[in-house]
This record gives sequence, C-alpha cells and structure tokens, in this order.
Amino acid sequence: MTKIRMTPDGTLSVPDTPEIPYIEGDGIGQDIWEASRRVFDATVAAAYPGTPEGEDQRRILWRRVLAGHAALAETGESLPAETLEAIREDLVAIKGPLETPVGQGMRSLNVALRQELDLYACVRPVRYFPGIESPLKHPELTDITIFRENTEDIYAGIEWNAGTPEVQRVIDFLQTRMGVTKIRFPHSSSIGIKPISREGSERLIRAAIDYALAHSLTNVTLVHKGNIQKFTEGGFRRWGYELAEREYADALADGRLAVSDVIADNFLQQILLHPDRFDVVALTNLNGDYASDALAAQVGGIGISPGANINYSSGHAVFEATHGTAPDIAGQGLANPSSLLLSGAMLLEYIGWSEAADRLRSALASAFASGQFTRDLAPSSSDALSTQDFADAVITHIR
Repeated sequence: MTKIRMTPDGTLSVPDTPEIPYIEGDGIGQDIWEASRRVFDATVAAAYPGTPEGEDQRRILWRRVLAGHAALAETGESLPAETLEAIREDLVAIKGPLETPVGQGMRSLNVALRQELDLYACVRPVRYFPGIESPLKHPELTDITIFRENTEDIYAGIEWNAGTPEVQRVIDFLQTRMGVTKIRFPHSSSIGIKPISREGSERLIRAAIDYALAHSLTNVTLVHKGNIQKFTEGGFRRWGYELAEREYADALADGRLAVSDVIADNFLQQILLHPDRFDVVALTNLNGDYASDALAAQVGGIGISPGANINYSSGHAVFEATHGTAPDIAGQGLANPSSLLLSGAMLLEYIGWSEAADRLRSALASAFASGQFTRDLAPSSSDALSTQDFADAVITHIR
C-alpha cells in the first residue's frame, strides 16, 4: 500500500513508501523543487537506511501534479480538478510558490487550495539559525509557532467592486435595511465581508493548544483586533478563552497551559521587544498574514520560513514554500530552497518520520553555521552557493 490514511482514532496510518503529490510551482519553483527533492530523498535514506538485503526501509514516492503556469499550459486550467482530487486522495502534499496576480486575473491559487481542501490551520514555526544575519540584537530569542486561521476573515473572498450594480445592491441593503450610516463615500466604495465564526475560531485555537501541549510549550496567545472589531475579532478572542476553559481545564489548572491575548498592533511591537514571551500564537487570517512575514524578517527573512496548511480533522495537509515566485531569477540557480526544505521537515514530522525531520533541520543548521548560504543570505555574491550547490552542502551535513 502506498496511500496515507486517516484512522478512526484520528491518527495517520503511513506506509513505508507513501505516495506524496508535489506541485513544482511557478518561477523559481523549478529550481528549488529539484534541489529540495534530492535533499528529502537523501534525508529519508540516511534516517532509515534499510534492511540487510539492501532494500530501503522507507522511501517517498513523489507524484507530480499540476497547478499554476504549468497547469495552464498543459490543461488550460490553473488549478485542475485532477490536482485537487490527487491531494484529497493522498492526504499530504508539498508545493513550491504559485503566482498571485495583484488586483486582477485569477483568484489566488494558494487561497483556492486552502478553501477547496478546508485547510483551516496555517502553521508557521519561526526560529533563528545561528550564522544568519538578523536585524535584531538577539534573534535567538525568537522561537514562535504561528497558527493562522486559513479559511475565514477577508480571505473568504466575499467582496464587490466599486461602481458595479452588485456593490450598489449591497450598499442599498446596508443603508436601507440595516441602518448603516458609516459608509462615508457610498458611490465610490468597494465592499468586503469579514466572516469569523465560532466553529472556525475554535478549531484553529484547539489545534494551537493541542500543538503547544504536544510540544511541552506553555503559552498560547490569542492575537486579535477585538478592541475595534468587537464581534469578529472580539469573538475570536472570547471563543478562544471559552474553549480553553471548557476543554483544557486540567491543563490550565496544573500549569501546563496558559492562555492570554494581545491586540494585534501591540503584538507586532512585542515580538520585536520581547519575542521570548511567546510560544504558540493563534491569529485570525489577515493578522496572521502580517505577523507571519514580520516574524520571518526577525530571523533572516521569508526565504527560510516554512509553512503548512492543515486540516487536523480530515488529515489533509499541504506543505509549501512561503515566499514568492521571483520570476526574474528563475532558472539561474540563485534561489534559496530553505523555505521548501524546512516545510519538507514539517511534512516528515507530520507523517511521523521525526528522525528524518530532525536530521534535515540539523543539517540545515550545520550548513548555516558553516557559512554556507545562497545569494540572498550570503555576505557577498562571491561567497554565495548556487541552489544546487547549497543542496549538495546540506546533503553532506545529512550524511
């Protein structure tokens, strides 16, 4: 059997040779995937060397699926139904960056994947690796795991463009039926809807608390803008506290868990001044987007920031490079594969192959500590390794 399956007790059943779909991605996706795949295979081979008969004990069967420009060229669709079905069937996938046009064109493919597969938790662990330059005096104090709600808030995509009949109907309804008087310029306004539900908030915050307890982390912080948005962001905060008191009373009582909250703008200040006060943070969708990139900058940039989009109920998970497509350097061997590599380490941990995950993270840390960097992190261009050479360096540290 090559399929990963969710068991009735909510755990993953993973064969020794699981089939895992991958999306190469747009732009530099071709560069970082080729390099990362070699590293993943070397990591698994080193962590699970196999039997005396010479057979690999464990091995990933990579399955190419299409999205983005490659899919458009081959199928006429940016996100073919076959790709979604493959991920639904195999549960776990990994992807490179996909292009998201601003203000026009196709809907974000990243958001579409999250919505279609109900990947409600965006998980972004942010940690510092010695050897990497940071704008902070003490970047080593930053070790925070972000849980960002992934399916609600303004990313639900419910909006109408200014000047259209549709937006006028919405504005008319708000003004005449709901008594809204605070749309300052109704004739030129676009309108968006921000849905935040109890169910959506609770499942995200529950995942954050479960993660904290599983990793012996005490502090779970709810980040919100409830001082202004009383019922949406404020609901997120209130429902989080109620969930903790209802489902985690023992952990709260014995000190294994502490739940607190902070206003989103204050949080962005506190992660600069006192990042060591935070272990796991749970955020609404838009706030999580901002905070994820801000925290990544503290430890060296989004190029070394991993990410996963997970539905802990169904088992579906898509691990991804969190940066953009950088088409200006595609195919030149200049891209940094570290975000995808660290996301791959998250994938390995998710399927229970912790030895391989730890080995991969340690190898990356050793490469950075040895001064081995791609161009974005190297002190000078003459010191920079190509994408493939960097992969070779990491494989050397793995072995």
